[in-house]
Amino acid sequence: MTSLSNELAKERNRAAAERTLMAWIRTALSLISFGFGLERIISAIQYTRLGDSPHVDLSVRLLSMGFILTGVSALAAATVQHRRDLRRIRRDDFLYTGGERSIAVITALALMVIGAIAFLVLVPGMFRVPATGS
Repeated sequence: MTSLSNELAKERNRAAAERTLMAWIRTALSLISFGFGLERIISAIQYTRLGDSPHVDLSVRLLSMGFILTGVSALAAATVQHRRDLRRIRRDDFLYTGGERSIAVITALALMVIGAIAFLVLVPGMFRVPATGS
C-alpha cells in the first residue's frame, strides 16, 4: 500500500534527480564548448600572427579533444545514472545503496589529468628566449 507521503517523497526525489541531470548537462556543455573554443581561439591567434593557413599545434588539439571527451563522457555517465535513479525511485522497496562511483570525482580526475598535461606542454615554452629581429 502506497501512502501520499511516500508518493510525495518519490516526486521530490525525481525532481532532485532532474535538477542533478540538468547540472550535469550544463557542466558537460561547458567542457565541450571550452574544448571547441580553445582550438578555435588558438587557431585564430596563429592565423593573425603567422598570416598563413590556420594550423593548430597538436598539443592544443589534444587538450581540446580531452575537454570535449571529458564533457561527452560525463554527460553519458550522468544520463545512465539518471535513468538508473528513476528506476530505483519508482520501486516501492527503494533502498539507498550509495556504492556507485561518483561521476563528479571521475570528471575531476580527468580534468586534473588534462590540467597536468597542459602544464607540461606550457613549461618548455617558459624558458625560450624570444628571438629579436634585426
